[in-house]
Amino acid sequence: MTAAPPRNWAGNVTFRAARVHRPSSVAELQEIVAAARSVRALGTGHSFNRIADTDGDLVRVDGLPGRVEIDPAALTATVPAGLRYARLAEHLQAHGFALANLASLPQISVAGACATGTHGSGNGRPGLAAAVAGLRMVAPDGRLVELRRGVPEDRLDGAVVALGALGIVTELTLDIEPTYDVAQWVYTGLPLDRLAGAFDALSGAAYSVSVFTDWASGEARVWLKCRTDRDGSDHPGDSWQGARLAGEALHPIPGIFPAACTTQGGRPGPWHERLPHFRPDFTPSSGTELQSELLLPRSAAPQAVEALRRIGHRIAPVLQISEVRTVAADDLWLSPAHARDCVALHFTWSDRAEAVMRAVAAVEEELLPLGGRPHWGKLTALAPGDVAALHPRAADFRRLMADHDPEGKLRNDFVRGVFPT
Repeated sequence: MTAAPPRNWAGNVTFRAARVHRPSSVAELQEIVAAARSVRALGTGHSFNRIADTDGDLVRVDGLPGRVEIDPAALTATVPAGLRYARLAEHLQAHGFALANLASLPQISVAGACATGTHGSGNGRPGLAAAVAGLRMVAPDGRLVELRRGVPEDRLDGAVVALGALGIVTELTLDIEPTYDVAQWVYTGLPLDRLAGAFDALSGAAYSVSVFTDWASGEARVWLKCRTDRDGSDHPGDSWQGARLAGEALHPIPGIFPAACTTQGGRPGPWHERLPHFRPDFTPSSGTELQSELLLPRSAAPQAVEALRRIGHRIAPVLQISEVRTVAADDLWLSPAHARDCVALHFTWSDRAEAVMRAVAAVEEELLPLGGRPHWGKLTALAPGDVAALHPRAADFRRLMADHDPEGKLRNDFVRGVFPT
């Protein structure tokens, strides 16, 4: 048992756990879970709300033994739940394999990212959880349970984005593919009029596309991540969609030195050294920030862009940067991209909590009527029960929780708020 971590990565959540454990074996984890009155798992602490909090036992799974086991025939890799994507990517690359996508930050854990519906970007790229072909977890009574894709009674599609409410995940089996290279280009000065008017052309211009703006200046920067075996490695031109090719490396937030960023300028490199915005050996910021995000139907992107432009001056005082990405549909019950291709509108705020929550409420007032669903690990002004109402399979997930955890051992205040009994 370790000393309780006082805060999450951002510093806006102080954990209330009575005990914090870092088991060194699955058997030890099983004993902890079976004996606990209330238990939750903690990954890298990169959530901005109380999704991982508990007043009971908090378990870190990054101390569990395990190694990456690659099945070249099945094109899968079985990985420890607490492994960070950066280390997983290095291992896969060394053996000639890759994941289809990565999030902006490679420092996050595999299990935590999947449980909260975290994603990268690309019109054809679903969220990270869509790669899960199976998982193992410790059930509330301490049993080890395995769920697999293609086994209807396992209901894996309900158990991947599960908010930590079904069991403590110990391993995940992920889809992989042969390795590939990516070249990254950055464009500046994209008119927001063009972002709204030509959204499909912009978001489909490369394997992965990210747009950064403050919604008040009228302009944006665009990161084009081109897969060289599909898109080639040449940039679209010095002038593209009204934007200009950057002549130097840039950080997503204007004015910040780009040393923490992955290589730009079109120099091809391995997938895991280009798809994230930030290098694994750099902390991209001090953590003194807050984040929120809404995923909307991709068809609503033009209306969403115009709505955010209308309130840009209201949110600008507390906004560091906003990122626009796309996420392909999946069939995972609690995924914000469930059954629909999405545009993801992400906001990195200052650490002024009260002012930020007013800004979050203003954004949600504009975007929720367009079909927005909040990211499970980030801030929202919505009442918890209202978040559940945005998910068509919420009732199915409630029944799944009752099947896996009838006593509610794995439910904390966050989960009970979303799914009241």
